[in-house]
Amino acid sequence: MTDDTSPWLVVGLGNPGGEYAGNRHNVGFMVADLLAERMGARFKAHKSRAQVVEGRVGPPGPASRRVVIAKPMSFMNLSGGPVTALRDFYKVPVGHVVAVHDELDIDYGALRLKLGGGDNGHNGLKSITKSLGTDYFRVRFGIGRPPGRMDVAAFVLKDFSAAERRELDYFVDRAADAVETLIADGLERAQGTYNS
Repeated sequence: MTDDTSPWLVVGLGNPGGEYAGNRHNVGFMVADLLAERMGARFKAHKSRAQVVEGRVGPPGPASRRVVIAKPMSFMNLSGGPVTALRDFYKVPVGHVVAVHDELDIDYGALRLKLGGGDNGHNGLKSITKSLGTDYFRVRFGIGRPPGRMDVAAFVLKDFSAAERRELDYFVDRAADAVETLIADGLERAQGTYNS
């Protein structure tokens, strides 16, 4: 059981470096950036090999929740190290960890929120699960399947297409709303509003 006063840790998954910034695999970073922008805060380097922003989510006053937004600066398949270091540093219970990541098996732009489950071949989740176990929240951002016979690894490391980019800001905004709702109002409310 988690204590309501415990901080939350929202981890946007992606790969560091400008060449990856617009990749489908980096949509977690995009959502983290927007959440930080909403808090009016800038990312700072943290000794855990991540960039972090600290702030609050929810209505002002005692109902607001302390939140750490993080972007691991390791590569995707090594995300578990920085996430574990952050969890320990900020004393975040596993039940207050939220991973925001791209998901191949969901149509582009659709969201699914859940607690626990497998990694579905996602290397970032695989690494986090190895470190934390499975009992953390996931905000799964649909990127769809690669066209034709395109290799999955090549597809996730490509930028969103021009057609996808037209709607990307809207979908990232919606994903950030979903994260805030999950933290402020709980999983059931967030799923009812955002799962598509």
